[in-house]
Amino acid sequence: MPSPIIVAEELSKRLGDRTILNSVSVVAERGEVIGVLGKNGAGKTTLLELLLGFGPPSAGSAFLFGEKSTEISDAVKSRIGFVPQQDELVDFLLGHQQLALAASGYGSWDPALAARLSSGWGIPLEQRIQSMSVGERQKLSLLVSLAHRPDLLVLDEPVASLDPVARRAFLQEIAEISADSERTVLFSSHIVSDLERIADKVWILKDGALAWCGDLDSLRESVVRLHIRSRRVLPETLSIPETMSSHVDGAGATVAVMRWQPTQRDALARRLDAQIEVENLGLEEIFLEMHS
Repeated sequence: MPSPIIVAEELSKRLGDRTILNSVSVVAERGEVIGVLGKNGAGKTTLLELLLGFGPPSAGSAFLFGEKSTEISDAVKSRIGFVPQQDELVDFLLGHQQLALAASGYGSWDPALAARLSSGWGIPLEQRIQSMSVGERQKLSLLVSLAHRPDLLVLDEPVASLDPVARRAFLQEIAEISADSERTVLFSSHIVSDLERIADKVWILKDGALAWCGDLDSLRESVVRLHIRSRRVLPETLSIPETMSSHVDGAGATVAVMRWQPTQRDALARRLDAQIEVENLGLEEIFLEMHS
């Protein structure tokens, strides 16, 4: 079995008395598309930066392609594509000069792919980068990260400045890139619907800690909303394990539960003398319940 692309063990980051990331352990396998989700300040960018070796962790360790992330070789670096929140383009260059500069650093640069993306995304390559719009710069930054066909693609809020049409085109490109199950994608975004469209796994960060790490389908099965209608007045506290939110009104209640098992339903119905309807939730509703 191939070795994981990313392994992080008890990864932590502290700045003074503030803990930004707290004992996060994750694994990314070849071919996985992983959505990294969390509120602003939850530690998403810090996690990606530590995984890529941009700085040392306060505790724990991270490995890329079997090498310690803070000491990766040039060979490993050439296998990674990264799009940060703020692009790292050279303002005084023309768009095509930026591409030529990027191409010179990668033996695997695919000029046909670069040409197709620049044309399809409407990137003005004859224009100086400093005069491009925010969306055009973001498209160019995405192109630079994709055109050498990296084995690991790390995207930190990559589509925040794109219009819906450009966002859809980019997500389609990511879907095609990952279709051969050879490339691993880490995709951090606050646009939950985008992650839900392309991710097969999700890492959810809450207050610097890992609240969920696993398959998206398993998450949808695990987090449910219970609609309870009892034959008697319910107590204010229902004592349902893994309750995330609860609203009780007389004989009725609505409860969001994590790590739900279908076998719990009959026993709970008997205990509360109630009928129980189980509602499955979308990723956005799950995320909101986790942060309620």
